[in-house]
Amino acid sequence: MPGEQPSEKALRIIARKTLVEFWTKHSDAEEPLKAWFHEARLADWSSPDELKQRYPSASIINRNRMVFNIKGNKYRLIAAVNYPYKLLYIRFIGTHAEYDAVDASTI
Repeated sequence: MPGEQPSEKALRIIARKTLVEFWTKHSDAEEPLKAWFHEARLADWSSPDELKQRYPSASIINRNRMVFNIKGNKYRLIAAVNYPYKLLYIRFIGTHAEYDAVDASTI
């Protein structure tokens, strides 16, 4: 919802700047990334299973590392989630070719 504020249970996302820098170079990713960011910051996921219920196409790399498909799977976003502290760290956003060149479990 426009103007909707995250609750104290919501995720804190580190670093939105990574997304802004990416959509500055890939303008077609701006709206999908804004939508993902808005939804993720309002989320109250307490486990990878809860996250997977909302994002069935997301890949669980390990207990705290997830890969999200952005813009119909044109782009990949890797995030590390600290569920107890409600923190989500954006570790990577890129094209499939760029994603293939990184190790999603360690980046």
